[in-house]
Amino acid sequence: MLQEGYDKYRGSAFKVAQFSHWHVVITSPTLIEELYKAHNDELSLLDAVIEVGYSVSSFVQANHTALEKTLQSDYTISHDIFRDAYHIPIIRTQLTRSLSTLFDDIRDELCASFNDAIPLTDEWTKVKAIPAIMRVVCRTSNRIFVGLPLCRNSDYIDLNTQFTIEVVKASLILKLFPRFLRKFVAYFISSTPSYIARGVTHLKPLIEERYRKMAEFGDDWDEKPNDLLMWLMEVAQGKEREILPLAIRILTMNFAGIHTSSLSFAHALYHLAANPEYLVDLRDEVESIVEKEGWTKASLRKMRKVDSFLRESQRYNSLGLGALLQVLEIARESDMSFILVSTTRLARKDVRFSDGTFIPSGTYVSVATMPIHRDEGIYDDADVFNPWRFADMRNEEGEGFKHQMVTTSIEYMPFGHGKHACPGRFFAANELKGMLAHLVVTYDIKFENEGVMPKPLQLEIQHIPDPRVEILFRKRAT
Repeated sequence: MLQEGYDKYRGSAFKVAQFSHWHVVITSPTLIEELYKAHNDELSLLDAVIEVGYSVSSFVQANHTALEKTLQSDYTISHDIFRDAYHIPIIRTQLTRSLSTLFDDIRDELCASFNDAIPLTDEWTKVKAIPAIMRVVCRTSNRIFVGLPLCRNSDYIDLNTQFTIEVVKASLILKLFPRFLRKFVAYFISSTPSYIARGVTHLKPLIEERYRKMAEFGDDWDEKPNDLLMWLMEVAQGKEREILPLAIRILTMNFAGIHTSSLSFAHALYHLAANPEYLVDLRDEVESIVEKEGWTKASLRKMRKVDSFLRESQRYNSLGLGALLQVLEIARESDMSFILVSTTRLARKDVRFSDGTFIPSGTYVSVATMPIHRDEGIYDDADVFNPWRFADMRNEEGEGFKHQMVTTSIEYMPFGHGKHACPGRFFAANELKGMLAHLVVTYDIKFENEGVMPKPLQLEIQHIPDPRVEILFRKRAT
């Protein structure tokens, strides 16, 4: 349906019906630039984010009494995490700047988590891919979010992966109801308070101990943790310094990171399992670079085929990897995850684009990401998965940096674009590249039905890898 609209109205706009509203989808490069540059008082990122986030906040608000009894607090998530997105500058600057310093920790955790999630055996072992990937992503991300030993606590990992699934599932259900009914419905369908309570149980001792050491040592705390929780604690003001708000923010960052990164990696992994011949080129590249330079952020940056494989998977599958991180960026961000459109905004007033396209107040507006990514006028053989597409482009004169995984444009928007590009894309890209590089030199992989790529699932305009898929793994044969 989206492709049909793109083909028919290319260069202008069309609308798509969803369960709860109409969605206007724009296709013209000029209109896309205008959308990215629009002021929030006209086409609002914040209002679109809050409407998406309303499903999350409804869970907590609807169960306020349960939270109060369980956590002895009157704090609710409401829209505070959306309106006071103080974590975004931390992600954009401090996390990105720290990636070289943190690389050894990231590498250590992804290796350990792969060993636990996918057994290294000489015989082929069938593994359900997405649950295994989610545990690897969750542990690796939380090594940087909260550090050791909590990132390896099985209950903490379980609650974060389950919380992600619970929120997405309940969000889809709540979208079927008018907004004024959502709190009431959420009361009966949501188990969010129990997840938050479990999160507080794990994080409270850690936060209290860190506050104690901050007070005791001040600037002389030599062994101060270098992780997201510590950075949040140092920046938070007022009520945001309390344990529950900090815990909710960490849970929300997990919700954003696990969900998007896991499904993006699953798409790439499915391509690799369906085409094991790609392993040869990937292994040759990784091993030749690591032999000379070891495992470092700098060596990872030189793995152009690894980068290209993941970037091509994002293009081909149009999974908006940074979308949920962008949702949290508030007035700087984007739309829901793994969708065929991106950069959703909500019109606060009647708006008219330069070509005369009229957007009534209250209308959602998005970019036709999937059709653009599959446009033959932009990409040669656009409907073909070419793992080395972007590596070949980067080999052309003057193109070395233009086609990296983290580079955005109006022709490549998995991470959004411009000032609203996903702030966490550098961390996400390094994590996923590290995972792929480790996997190809450690395992042999294939589908039981060799060479057959499983079809993705679609709901409304969402496009996700099939979570039922199993992959055969074994220790790499020498």
